[in-house]
Amino acid sequence: MIILGVDPGLTRCGVGVIEAGEHRRLSFIHVDVVRSSPDISQDLRLLAIYNGLAEKMDRFAPDSVSIERVFAQSNRNTVLGTAQAAGLAMLAAAQRNIPVALHTPTEAKLAITGNGQAQKIQVERMVTRILNLTKMPTPADAADALALAICHALRPAGALQGGEREQHLTPAQRQWAEAAQHMARRRMNHDRGM
Repeated sequence: MIILGVDPGLTRCGVGVIEAGEHRRLSFIHVDVVRSSPDISQDLRLLAIYNGLAEKMDRFAPDSVSIERVFAQSNRNTVLGTAQAAGLAMLAAAQRNIPVALHTPTEAKLAITGNGQAQKIQVERMVTRILNLTKMPTPADAADALALAICHALRPAGALQGGEREQHLTPAQRQWAEAAQHMARRRMNHDRGM
């Protein structure tokens, strides 16, 4: 399963792509930052972020997109730009029928380090170790995007896939199941030569 993580931001929007293989073995595919210049108008900045995210989704064809859930920050302008970038990521995914999962920074830290209050450097080190990278991804937005993808990959869901107990699934489990079904359809179409 290919998972694209998004650390939303208006100036720098982190994008990390991983593959969750059998037994949830995780492999690094790509990391980057989509940028927009603060010197251009807001509408053009949003367009630059959207186009960058859409290009990544088209290029890597993820089975699921994991986005940082925006929470209230003391800086209203920062939270507004972050929320707008998160919305653009959701829109780009929805246009491609890719399931979206939202994860808080605390959820990502907990999934990666076992500590929801972990420092940023601890998360970066664990991302590096989990994905067997030779150096830590930079800037921090890129590492955070990979952390969000890893968080989504490590969410429990496996045995509850399909419709048999769907009413008991958490939202994250339901999204994992949808992404697994999306991946199975993609493989079947690929095998048929479509």
